[in-house]
Amino acid sequence: MSGHSKWSTIKRKKAKVDAERGKAFTRLIKEITIAAREGGGDETSNPRLRTAVIAAKAGNMPSANVERAIKKGTGELPGVVYEQGILEGYGPGGVALYVDILTDNRNRTVADVRHSLTKHGGNLAESGAVAWMFEKRGQVTVPAEGLDEEELLLIVMEAGADDLKDEDGVFVVTAGTSDLEAVRLALEGNGVTVESYGLTMIPKNTVKVEGKEAEQLLKVLDLLEEHDDVQQVYANFDMDDSILEQIQS
Repeated sequence: MSGHSKWSTIKRKKAKVDAERGKAFTRLIKEITIAAREGGGDETSNPRLRTAVIAAKAGNMPSANVERAIKKGTGELPGVVYEQGILEGYGPGGVALYVDILTDNRNRTVADVRHSLTKHGGNLAESGAVAWMFEKRGQVTVPAEGLDEEELLLIVMEAGADDLKDEDGVFVVTAGTSDLEAVRLALEGNGVTVESYGLTMIPKNTVKVEGKEAEQLLKVLDLLEEHDDVQQVYANFDMDDSILEQIQS
């Protein structure tokens, strides 16, 4: 498993911890709010909202919280106005970083991200500097326990998926953005539990990092992931599993 995939596994574990302490709700509420603001409060005609609501339900968010976030987005209830944006930069070792933000104060968030990067040997870059290094794809994760990989592969491929991988006890299904919904419905229609569902940015190539640079890079990623205004962080690094596990232990 590449370092990038290993980091994805660690992020999933961290997300479960965040969900247990309620931290994940903040990010989910922001996403629901802005999705409803931009595309309306009807899930059937707003794919982004539908995706956000499914993620919220998977995270055990109470229905009342979901409804309130939707109404804040549509203006039926007063709420904070969030601005969506992408920040691009480089981490230690020249690793490309693509940071998805939702903030009520862009200047503050940009300053915080810049500080986190420069503190550990990285830097913020101009818009478009690294975006071309990533490809937007649909991704569904499914707990692997009790499932036959070959049978699951047949289900998702018939629905239009591109790939299926077993990553530390979780099947990760990748599909084109237009096929994502069909893959999810096919899985659920066959009684398969969907753990997470949404869009992701997959690196087209990776950069090998070792030693001190690897340690600094993971510190940067942790800082960015912990920031309340950061929704997702994508990076194109590769790292030996032994190094990553040693640093994370």
